[in-house]
This record gives sequence, C-alpha cells and structure tokens, in this order.
Amino acid sequence: MKKAGAGFKSRIVLLGPPASGKGTQAELIKARYGIEPTSTGAMLRDELRRGTEIGIAADELTRRGQLVPDSMVIGLVENWLSARDGSFVFDGFPRTLAQGIELEKLLLTRQTPLDAVFFFNVSQEVIRERVLHRVTCEECGRIFSIGLQVAAENNPCPVCRGHLVHRSDDTLEALEQRMNEYRQKTEPLVPFYREAGLLVELAAAESPEAVFSEISTVMEAA
Repeated sequence: MKKAGAGFKSRIVLLGPPASGKGTQAELIKARYGIEPTSTGAMLRDELRRGTEIGIAADELTRRGQLVPDSMVIGLVENWLSARDGSFVFDGFPRTLAQGIELEKLLLTRQTPLDAVFFFNVSQEVIRERVLHRVTCEECGRIFSIGLQVAAENNPCPVCRGHLVHRSDDTLEALEQRMNEYRQKTEPLVPFYREAGLLVELAAAESPEAVFSEISTVMEAA
C-alpha cells in the first residue's frame, strides 16, 4: 500500500450517476493508497453514533422525510475533515452545485484544495444492466455484480460469506427517479469542475481494472 504524502493525489471527488462504479473504485483506491472513502451518509451515521448536535438534527430531518440543508451537509463535512489528516475520497459528494461551491470555499480556508474530480461517464443502458445484476451483502454492505464478481445471487459474499440480496431500490422505476434527480441536481457539477481544470473523465463502462488503471495513472502523475 502506498502512503499519503508519497507523491500522489490524495484529495479526490468521485462524481457520476448511480451504478456508474464509484463505490467499486473507492474501495480499490482505499486498498492501494490507504485513503478511506466516505459519503455524507457515512458522516451522518458517525455523528449520530457520537450523539453530536448536528448529527441528531440531521437525523431528525431525514426521519421526517425532509432533505438535510446544504449548510448542514457542509457542517458534517467540515467536522469530518477536522478530525483527519486532509486526505479524502468523497463518494457521491458534493451532490449539488451549491454543495460544490461551498466545498470549494471550505477547502480554500483549510488550504487543502481538491486534487482531482473523477467523472464516471457511462451510458444509461449500461447503468440499467448493472442495476438489474447488482446484489448487496446484508452483512458487510459490499456491492457485487452477478456474472462478474459472483456467479449467482444465492452465492455467499466473497468478502465475508454473508447473504447477498437485491436492494429494494434496485428497480428500473427507482433507477429512473434517481437518474432524474442526478440530471437535475448533480450533473451541473460536471461543467463546474471542468472549468476549474479538475475534471478527469473516465470511460466507466470499461472493466473495473481498466478504470482503476486510469485513476492510478492520474493519481500518481506529478
């Protein structure tokens, strides 16, 4: 495993539609570079576990079916960054242009600007196929593809031997809703980061190994 500070980019955002492969690449980055990937959902669960004011307030909103405001999301991210060494892989954050702008301001004040934003460019046809073949381990939460990492849905989890299931939101109807939300809220971040000179476009329909090879080349470039 390479160590942070050993000459590679270590402040990363993974950007792309649902089922584009962000989670898989986040785990590969962690294994090779030792940078723990996270999401705002994981940050919220950690804050709630520790009983912090922001964690309790955000949880109350989500329980009522309300969106957590951008200001609170940025507060979660700020708390998370303050407890770490400055290296990060954000998987699925920022989710909106407003969050991207606020993140830029936050990182500027910390003097830890983004190194790269990897954009997982993949067609909706490929996404649909992946969703229909995707299973999740009930024990460790890892995601696998039937026919790629596992032969069949009734196989045990390759990591922990747990039970694999189709997620309740892995339907074509739910996918269409998530894609509409992505196009409206998240896709505007693509030109935002392109104009900032940070966007690295990946052919995310390729194999995980090929995509990770491209990511590694960028991360290790001077």
